[in-house]
Amino acid sequence: MFEKLKQRWKVNGINLLLIITTFALGGSLCGYAGRKIMALTNIDKGTLWVVLYIILVTLLWPMAVLLVSYPLGQFGFFKRYIGRVFKRLGTDRGHDGFNRLTPDIRIAIFASGAGSNAQQIINHFSSSSSVKIALIVCNKPGAGILNIASQQGIPSLLIERERFFNGDNYLPELKAHQIDFIVLAGFLWKIPEALIKAYPKKMVNIHPALLPKYGGKGMFGHYVHEAVINNKEQESGITIHYVDELYDHGAVIFQAVCAVEDNDTATTLAQKIQVLEHTHFAKVIEDVLQK
Repeated sequence: MFEKLKQRWKVNGINLLLIITTFALGGSLCGYAGRKIMALTNIDKGTLWVVLYIILVTLLWPMAVLLVSYPLGQFGFFKRYIGRVFKRLGTDRGHDGFNRLTPDIRIAIFASGAGSNAQQIINHFSSSSSVKIALIVCNKPGAGILNIASQQGIPSLLIERERFFNGDNYLPELKAHQIDFIVLAGFLWKIPEALIKAYPKKMVNIHPALLPKYGGKGMFGHYVHEAVINNKEQESGITIHYVDELYDHGAVIFQAVCAVEDNDTATTLAQKIQVLEHTHFAKVIEDVLQK
């Protein structure tokens, strides 16, 4: 059970212990406070007392756990946890017009190739209670990312150029899948302006270099690494950024750096970059979603 909780909440053993302690102490505190408050009402301990006490404790619980979590160093976790609880209790109107519980954050991953970054993102959010990888979008028949989608049981959408650039940009499909956020993970087509406007500040991309260097049209994959090597750069890295109307131009969210050694080739540099991508991309996405 504890291993599953660590995976679900993405914490280590010490933090898990502190989280459980916070739950216990917070529950005790709100129970104690609830009894003290009810004592001031002079209501006899009957059915009405029990109902009011339950309502009172429910209202006190978030404040109690946040109070206890601060000295235990778990305030950030419980702030997010309580936020997700309230979000799930909220209501929204679905695409079908019926009221429903507010959904998880539903992500569409756009990819063109093997999908190694997409796989890491899927793994990262596989046990999340608030984020769901709801759709894989690909522009290349037979790409590895489509096999990943099939294996993981994630719906996939194979798109074609004319409709993507000159048609409805597949917005109806994204709306049908209730997509809230888009992640570009090795997607090689430029994103149409209408799609960017439909997801303002809700679309991120990862680039295998330190922007603003080595970005723009044609700067992808080995072309980037060859340019870095040929220019004798001493470092390279990754840039995670919001997507705007220009190639590799949106506001930078995060960068990570690796050294470029004298004996590095485009292949060895690509391997270093992939390590950075797999280490950071999913975590940065999670941070962005929590803002």
